[in-house]
Amino acid sequence: MLVKSILRTIVHYKGFVIKEVTWDLNKSVLLVDIQPRRGSLPCCSVCGKKCSTYDHLKPRRFQFVPLWGYAVFLVYALGRVNYPTCKVKVVKIPWSDGKQQTTYTFRIFLATWAKRLSWKETASIFGTSWDTVFRAIQWVVHWGIVYREISEVNAIGIDEIQYRKGHNYLTMVYQIDKNCRRLLYVARERTEGSLRGFFSVMSKETFKSLRYVCSDMWPAYLSVIKESVPKATHVLDRFHVMRKISEKIDRVRAQEVRQLKQDGYEPILTQSRWCLLKRPENLTDSQSLKLQELLKYNLKSVKAYLMREDFQRFWLYFSGAWAEKFLEQWCARTKQSRIGPMQDPARTLLKHKALILSCFSADGEISNGIVEGFNNKAKLAMRKAYGFKSYEKIEIALYHQLGSLPEPESTHRFC
Repeated sequence: MLVKSILRTIVHYKGFVIKEVTWDLNKSVLLVDIQPRRGSLPCCSVCGKKCSTYDHLKPRRFQFVPLWGYAVFLVYALGRVNYPTCKVKVVKIPWSDGKQQTTYTFRIFLATWAKRLSWKETASIFGTSWDTVFRAIQWVVHWGIVYREISEVNAIGIDEIQYRKGHNYLTMVYQIDKNCRRLLYVARERTEGSLRGFFSVMSKETFKSLRYVCSDMWPAYLSVIKESVPKATHVLDRFHVMRKISEKIDRVRAQEVRQLKQDGYEPILTQSRWCLLKRPENLTDSQSLKLQELLKYNLKSVKAYLMREDFQRFWLYFSGAWAEKFLEQWCARTKQSRIGPMQDPARTLLKHKALILSCFSADGEISNGIVEGFNNKAKLAMRKAYGFKSYEKIEIALYHQLGSLPEPESTHRFC
């Protein structure tokens, strides 16, 4: 089969035909000359109406999917049209748009591989630039956002991730239904305005089916959720509650290490951080031995650790009423312990008691573990992009990897 026959099989552009195919052996490039079909009038690139052309420009190359390791370019001389309502414009071509030097097919091809490889590796393998890969992904993402369907959403997870050093955060909203898990929205910062933007861009029909909202204890998020979807069950998940307690344990340990050093005692708490912060089943053999040694001492760090392990019983309850009683008793004991840092989570848990207990009404249907998994994937996606310097590029990378967006149809797909 001739190369021209292969290309004619996979390339179908109405009103255009492949005239000839030539090899540029010096540059290892395959040039596909495209001409208008005889008797076919081109269309205006603005209004799409057929009209005559004049002043054909110098032939331009549009990069196509590589064939047998050779770069493939569609070669076509664009003409101008002078339609009364659109004035002077170039003709409309079905394989590219604007001043882009790549075809739609090649953009989809690059975007598909960029999900598996880093953007830099994708550009290097297929003999193009990082910017070309980014523009291809940008086009595919914009197309996907326009054509994605968001009809019914039963559960959403809201969290923030740090994307740069310092206090630079992104607000992330995920759909965490059982049958559909994807990124719905991303915005700069973690303010009320950031999250309110999500509820403003989504249709009201989307929130009619919303039953659960899962988030952390960030005040800005709590107020917007209460205002925007008051009927949905708002759940504070186990992960964030336990992280709040663990942070205070680490603070108690750091204070006690300094105090022991000042008083001249043996540095028993040296290298004990992860012994106190990890769950017992996740400890290594050496950490288990270290923890057994620490439990022999009457230290504030050990007391704080035992308080956290005691609180783990809260998640074993099936009844919300009994869980509430246990929570109140645990907070009362913690306040009486005179361990300053541990009193902070006790007050916080009592303040958000209703939201914490809502996990029992959710019957375990949602979990913030899904959100944390998405956050890890988001950080990996930003790492794979290698070279973005603006928020816009970060947003494109996140939607590309996590948005589960629809893609235009293409003949070049790989299983």
